[in-house]
Amino acid sequence: MNWDRWAARAARSIERRVDRARAPFGASGARQVVPYRGFGTTSEVFISGRVLSNIPPRTTRDNAAWWNNLAATFRLLESDEVAGARIRLSIERTERQAVSDEEGFFRAWLSPSRPLPPGGLWHMVDIEVIEPVHEDTGRLNTTGLVLVPPPSARFGVISDLDDTVLRTDATRLIPMLRRTLLENARTRLPFAGVGEFYTGLHLGDEGFEANPVFYVSSSPWNLYSVLTEFLEFQKIPLGPLVLRDWGISDQGVLPRGHGEHKLGAIRQILDAFPHLPFILVGDSGQEDPEIYRDVVHEYGHRILAVYIRNVTPEPARARAIGELAEEVRSVGSELLLSDDTLAAARHAAERGWVGERTVSRVAEVIR
Repeated sequence: MNWDRWAARAARSIERRVDRARAPFGASGARQVVPYRGFGTTSEVFISGRVLSNIPPRTTRDNAAWWNNLAATFRLLESDEVAGARIRLSIERTERQAVSDEEGFFRAWLSPSRPLPPGGLWHMVDIEVIEPVHEDTGRLNTTGLVLVPPPSARFGVISDLDDTVLRTDATRLIPMLRRTLLENARTRLPFAGVGEFYTGLHLGDEGFEANPVFYVSSSPWNLYSVLTEFLEFQKIPLGPLVLRDWGISDQGVLPRGHGEHKLGAIRQILDAFPHLPFILVGDSGQEDPEIYRDVVHEYGHRILAVYIRNVTPEPARARAIGELAEEVRSVGSELLLSDDTLAAARHAAERGWVGERTVSRVAEVIR
């Protein structure tokens, strides 16, 4: 007997019973639909989101006390999903319906009746929950955004978030929990120079390329609004976030492992834009170097470079990543391990991916 799967099914059964038991005392319909930024081409786009019966969260305050941050985080983590909700999606006079799964998620590909305008980076998708809608809410609709790389884009960027952009201490449990639970989107800090570097990559050497930036992380979808607000507040280029479902399923508490999740998400992005090369950015704390090595083997010269932030000072880890760098180089790409953002910015400037002004701005922030 597969005991892990048996335990997962038992836990899922208990979760379903709890949901049914509390339904009469809580909301029986949707109070909010959370759209996730999608992506695609002028002829086909991918959009996803989640239907919840929770009351939408309040706006974050810079000076919120730690106990308020803790309460807000628990409200996000304790999501009341709406399964089986019917959602209407429309873009450019094209309409289709989707149904939310047992965790409230919906996902759909849409093919507009006419190609989307090629100049803009973001395009709007109208989203409406048809049923069930909570009696206090009335009509429930919102607008989602999908990213379509313009003709000016020379490359794309796929980046990790935790300990790559956002200071998380993911390799140390207590500091990670303190940052995640007791801080908020406006008090969390990025690594020095990240905003300037990513803006430089987005704008490109000429300053008008609008190169798309994607974020792939194993953080739970419940923290989507926090991470998006963090990027906006820190003036880091926005892009689609691909996070992970931490809900209980029949396969396990975490349906997909860290490596499997990230590799699958990166493949989906690369396959959506077969003519666009990419730069990969991550950190040494988990499996990013190994995952990106596999991506380089699979996609070859489409991976221009791999930038890894060194957050694990152990010499053995540095040596292991050095061996991966040799392997990546043999395939025709590059892997750079660095202690700060400035080394990556200088390397990108040498290759013509960012301008010298970006290097100066990163250096100034780090100083």
